[in-house]
Amino acid sequence: MEYRTRKYVRTWRGALGVLLAGGVLLTGCSGASDGKEYSSADRRGAPAPAPAASGGAADSDGAKGADGSKKQDGLRESAPPDYLSTFALDVDTASYGYARRTLADGNLPEPATVRPEEFVNSFRQGYRRPAGNGFTVNVDGARAGADGWSLVRVGLATRAAPARDERPPTALTFVVDISGSMAEPGRLDLVKKSLGILTDELRDDDSISLVTFSDEAKTLLPMTRLRDHRGRIRDRVDSMEPTDSTNVEAGIRRGYDEAVDGRVKGANNRVVLLSDALANTGETDAEAILERIDSARREYGITLFGVGVGSDYGDALMEQLTNKGDGHTTYIADETQARKVFVDQLPAHLELTARDAKAQVAFDPETVEKFKLIGYEDRKIADEDFRNDRVDGGEVGPGHTVTALYAVHLRDGASGHVATATVRWLDPRTRAPHEQTGAVGTKAIDGPLWGGDSKRLQVAAVAAYFAETLRGGRLPGAPGLGELTSRSEKLASETEDDSVRKLATAIGQADRLKGGGDDNGSGGAPEGEMD
Repeated sequence: MEYRTRKYVRTWRGALGVLLAGGVLLTGCSGASDGKEYSSADRRGAPAPAPAASGGAADSDGAKGADGSKKQDGLRESAPPDYLSTFALDVDTASYGYARRTLADGNLPEPATVRPEEFVNSFRQGYRRPAGNGFTVNVDGARAGADGWSLVRVGLATRAAPARDERPPTALTFVVDISGSMAEPGRLDLVKKSLGILTDELRDDDSISLVTFSDEAKTLLPMTRLRDHRGRIRDRVDSMEPTDSTNVEAGIRRGYDEAVDGRVKGANNRVVLLSDALANTGETDAEAILERIDSARREYGITLFGVGVGSDYGDALMEQLTNKGDGHTTYIADETQARKVFVDQLPAHLELTARDAKAQVAFDPETVEKFKLIGYEDRKIADEDFRNDRVDGGEVGPGHTVTALYAVHLRDGASGHVATATVRWLDPRTRAPHEQTGAVGTKAIDGPLWGGDSKRLQVAAVAAYFAETLRGGRLPGAPGLGELTSRSEKLASETEDDSVRKLATAIGQADRLKGGGDDNGSGGAPEGEMD
């Protein structure tokens, strides 16, 4: 790893009346006991300022500014640049699903396909949720081994998903890959089952259209209300057969044309791409493909949901398409996972509660010596672009949670404020900006990780450690795969969570494929952010 250190700090005047008066009022949502709402001018790149009236956010370890700074003689010192961490929110889970499929087939996943944040975000965390749109911000942690290392968990949660009859109507354009590679069992046959499951789950006032693509794209069904047309829809789905090559560009372009032409006012309009993403014809670069449909994305707000299938899967292309196409992606390997995506998690995949959502975490240099964000390499944003709403963030729906784990090394004898996390997002309809924040101090991360009260924090840690090991890395204090298997089996029993049991199975498979014998790891580094 390379480490960075900068020794200067930025300052600004504590009295910001003129700037604040001209700023945008940013209203958050309540729900986290340590969350605060802020009024802020658009001082891009700086951490969220404290309200002028209160003088700053405070935790149980002492009062600080919202960025972890101290106020002296009318000046406020902010965290140095290397003590800021900024990234777009990510609710993707495809990397974990594909890794499980690969391990079950007796192979280790390619390191480039392993994204730790997607492993972590595949598991429930039990965060408090807001009553309305927006987020709660939950920050906690635990000691993660010797030598002063801790894990800090930043947990963001949206409101609970609505009941089936309470969500807005939906208009979905399915773009289905019927190329030759989709003939393999577990590809087109699984897509057909998935669409059958979804057809049963959607309401009469929902609408769908169906586009297929191989070397060229074809519309099998224009936008059609489900009422009285379910049989017709099933006939179209059953008629799909694999043929020819894979022109993803043609499919997406035709899909967005259909989505715009059949757009339903007041509904959640979304394009759903179901594919192994092994593009070999036409444009194969994600940026170029998205440029072709840019106006449809931006003018009409039509987002892209990617569903990956197949043992040989174009992970990189699908991830790039959805990350930059204002959407997210998941992966399904069997009918059980298809039901989870298209029944249990359906509202989260169809509705948006936040657009261009970003997080910025300001660490306190007086208590924190160094830190590392685990994962999110493809989602990092320049610190100065945190409040630049022209820079893309992540799209998040109801029922979603987002977790960011940091490996944090505290200074010897550190006590007090550790970090403040701020999430910023745009209202999906009005695009008005909002922010919410939460803080954590040393007392809240002083307990031991293993055997501690928070089983869900332990599950998140196991998932992150597992992912980092699969991609050839090592986090400070991380156990070897053998110990991770044992810990995840115990957690599966304690939480009675079948998804954690499947995690234990996957870790055990990886341990056997690697031959066992992973050692623990830790390391020293200069101060600041660890790259």
